[in-house]
Order: sequence, then structure tokens, then C-alpha cells
Amino acid sequence: MLTAKSAAAVLPASDLDRARQYYEDKLGWKPDGQDAGGLMYTVGGTSVYLYETTFAGTAQNTALMVEVGDLESSVAELRAVGVVFADYDLPGLRTVDGIADLDGEKAAWFTDSEGNIIALGQRSG
Repeated sequence: MLTAKSAAAVLPASDLDRARQYYEDKLGWKPDGQDAGGLMYTVGGTSVYLYETTFAGTAQNTALMVEVGDLESSVAELRAVGVVFADYDLPGLRTVDGIADLDGEKAAWFTDSEGNIIALGQRSG
């Protein structure tokens, strides 16, 4: 079996400077490391590496999930700084004002400056 020392999310950016500005201004995240290829963030104890590539924004799926304690408040705070949340009306997934109720758990999705789809989630209980 695979024994991991750690794991990290890896997100592409076509413009690393623009992405850094978005993550700082909109999400309030500041990088805690940088190398020749990109920026490292620590988000809720998880490493998130943002690197520059021409393939940024091509994925049509959730690239990063961030668990929050109060989804409605988090969505309101992000909307206040200009983050736009997606609305979905799909079989098994429908949002109301950007928020989906998934059998008691809640989720909301937005796209960052680089086209990465990021989900916010709140577990029930």
C-alpha cells in the first residue's frame, strides 16, 4: 500500500502574477513559499501549489475543495470582494443562489482567475 508523508493539491495558472493577486485579494491567502515554478500556500493544513502552465483553465471539474464552517457566511464574504459563484441545474445537483444542499451537506463553486473550479463545502453536524 501507498504510505504518504504528505499530499498537496496542484493548480495550474496561465499567469502566476495574476493568480497570486487573485488569491491574495479575493481569498486572503498569502503564499508561504515560492520556487522557480510556482507558489506554495497552506490552506487549512493542506498544501496548495500554484504553478504556471499553458494548460491552465482546461479542466471542467472541481480542482480544489475547501471545507468551511459556515458556507453561507463564506459565500457572502467572497461575493463582497467580487467572487462569482456558479449556479447549476443538473440531475442530482441544483444550486439556489449559488449553494447546493447535498443531503444535509452544502457546497458552492466558483472559478478562480486561471479557470480552476474551486468548491467550498460544509459538512452537516
